[in-house]
Amino acid sequence: MDDALRTARLLLRPWREEDRAPFAALNADAEVVRHLPGALDRAASDALLDRLEAQRRRLGYGLWAVEVPGVAGCIGFVGLKPLPFDEPPAPAVEVGWRLAREHWGRGYATEGARAALAHGFGALGLEEVVSMTVPANTRSRAVMERLGMHRDPGDDFEHPGLPVGHPLRPHVLYRLRREEHATG
Repeated sequence: MDDALRTARLLLRPWREEDRAPFAALNADAEVVRHLPGALDRAASDALLDRLEAQRRRLGYGLWAVEVPGVAGCIGFVGLKPLPFDEPPAPAVEVGWRLAREHWGRGYATEGARAALAHGFGALGLEEVVSMTVPANTRSRAVMERLGMHRDPGDDFEHPGLPVGHPLRPHVLYRLRREEHATG
């Protein structure tokens, strides 16, 4: 795998030391993490960055830092990762994104995710990619739909990484198969 993916406006690349501060800022933004278990302090954000980069190096793919060349350095992440649990819908590879709020509404998540999907179905030879979120996360669900992903309500699940009764435990699942991507 190349160390980076390029789109018309974005560079998806390995993480750098200078990405830590902007990544911590977006992980501390209450609106960015509204549909996640909570904001991260600097130490937790740095630890997450370290895990993401280690996973990317180990697997040959992962959640890349997203840069808008000539406009902004690290604005978040986009990429592919294996689901972090063993219960259905795992085993699966997920396409995901998290961007700083000031970069929302510009199509960056969709553009970056399209590049990640092309890489997953092409170079990685994946047969299917999933994406998941809480039902209320309409912005991410709209990205999933723009990517051509589809939802079967029978696939929705309770996230095993969250305790029973947690308000973010219910998740919707979207899927995209290689042949659907090729025709989309």
